Amino acid sequence: MTHLHARFPGLDLGHLRLGAVPTPVRPLEGIPALAGTEVWLKDESRFGDGGWAGNKVRKLEWILPEAERRGVRTLFTVGGIGTHWGLACARYGAEHGFQVVLGLVDQPVDDHVREQLARLEASGAVIHRYPTPGRLRLAAPWLIARYTRARLPWYLPAGGSNPVGTLGYVETALEIADQVVRGELPEPGTVVVPVGSGGTIAGLALGFRLAGLRTRVFGAVVNDSFPLDAPVLARLATRTGALLTERGATGVPEIRPDDLTARDDWLGTTYGDPTPASRAMVTAAGAIGLELEPVYTGKALAAVADLGPELDGPVLWLNTHGPR
Repeated sequence: MTHLHARFPGLDLGHLRLGAVPTPVRPLEGIPALAGTEVWLKDESRFGDGGWAGNKVRKLEWILPEAERRGVRTLFTVGGIGTHWGLACARYGAEHGFQVVLGLVDQPVDDHVREQLARLEASGAVIHRYPTPGRLRLAAPWLIARYTRARLPWYLPAGGSNPVGTLGYVETALEIADQVVRGELPEPGTVVVPVGSGGTIAGLALGFRLAGLRTRVFGAVVNDSFPLDAPVLARLATRTGALLTERGATGVPEIRPDDLTARDDWLGTTYGDPTPASRAMVTAAGAIGLELEPVYTGKALAAVADLGPELDGPVLWLNTHGPR
């Protein structure tokens, strides 16, 4: 039983267990740039089957049962050519009988992106590749029409960050609250995450309020393809709360823009472009046996290093890295 179903016994939302819970928490030590700040790690990279898909699978645990409920057989989603979300959707979708169509946009290429694109091409998904987000938006209606059978494909936004997918991180916030109660970590003052599509930060903000924690969520925005400011993220949290209420939850709090923080100071030139600071964090984490990548997790950890004591502590940083 999920924490959400335990809290709301009549909740009319399906859930499919795909990953191992809870993901572990521990103090994050041995990175010189973090000296002087109490930082804890929640290792979401350990979540997916065998650890290869990371935190994106949290969203699919709710999305796949909802797709069954809706009677759709094709999932259409989008992302960059190095998308972890797209790969998780392709692999888990295929395992559960769905056709997956990916609209992919070019991004700066490094070894990690090349390896990820090779995984995507071998995943069995149908791939359509475009040079810019604008070209993909123009092509999207044609793609939906092309892959319509008895029903329209279910369009899933980048990162799976619709209200259904966002439930994955409402659940994660309740999992963190349970770990606090068990004494596995202190109640965080701040949780820091990368923000690529918004579902993680929106779900955590809503989940912490449901749990009665004072924890604040700080997002290092790593995507400039569409707005990801606090009002946008609060609206996603509100839509997720409305879904919970519609399906049987009661007393769901409202999330306002001032309930979370999102800043793009660590973005660099564009989405998918590593920065010197993010590369330095990847190297420093690797020295203590922690695998990161420079587009999401490296930038979020760079934010922790830069802000340090400015953040309310203790700080809990989520390593959301996916495929190995």
